[in-house]
Amino acid sequence: MQPVVTVGLDGSPESLAAAHWAADEAERRKLTLRLLHAWPMLAPEPTRIPSEIDQNYWARRLVHTARAELQAAHPGLSVVGNLVPDDAGHALVQAASESEMLVIGSRGLEPVESYFLGDIGMAVVARAERPVVLVRAEARPQEPPPTPTGSVVVGLGLQGPCDDLLAFAFATAAARGVPLRAVHGHSVPLHAHLPWGVDHDITEEIRQEAGKQLSKALQPWREKFPRVEVTDTIDLDSPAKAVVRAADSAGLLVVGRREHRHAPAPRLGPVAQAAIHHARCPVAVVPHD
Repeated sequence: MQPVVTVGLDGSPESLAAAHWAADEAERRKLTLRLLHAWPMLAPEPTRIPSEIDQNYWARRLVHTARAELQAAHPGLSVVGNLVPDDAGHALVQAASESEMLVIGSRGLEPVESYFLGDIGMAVVARAERPVVLVRAEARPQEPPPTPTGSVVVGLGLQGPCDDLLAFAFATAAARGVPLRAVHGHSVPLHAHLPWGVDHDITEEIRQEAGKQLSKALQPWREKFPRVEVTDTIDLDSPAKAVVRAADSAGLLVVGRREHRHAPAPRLGPVAQAAIHHARCPVAVVPHD
């Protein structure tokens, strides 16, 4: 199968916003865009019956309308529709394994954000073998929308290899022609807290050591993508707070999800959870070892 960017469609404004984002990204990467709609009650194809009694009519119309709209906005983009007789969660996880990335829409619920298909969407992010991008339909009315062409921000933990995460972040920044900002959050240890503040000798030691590790992790990728402007930041705060704060003016936030192969069930770590719930820009969750 040729490389594709897959977007999940359910007829909501959120999924249509995700489709437009996915179309932009597919065009940048010169990939095919696949529009996926999954519904367990889809009838076997082909059907040759009037639309008023065709149970697949609305599913076909949903995909056809989205495809026409996206094709008009991106005349040179290859767009294909895909109707799947399956439940959404299983279909999306399967589609992710066949795609360069999976894109799904997001839905804001104050004070916490809930994503496409609720718990199903979170389960898809936790199980997908490839990057999953979550896209909001719109910003809150009282706030300006995030800049779609802003920098790519990647949150790095530095506890182990993160090549898949960095490969995605650098490739995305290169495709967009925007800077990449690498952020590492490190909580100040309890013993550094003094009655009058924090021990600056301890915090400076933490900052310098983390800076060395971050520079070492980034160096091979700076060499591989010499045209990407890269900055790095050490934030002495919890990793979750650090990456969410750094994403305030970003075009995309990229975070990792470690694959716990022997865990009883896939799960998301605190940084990915915080990014999904609180970052205003699109969030890419990248599985890695």
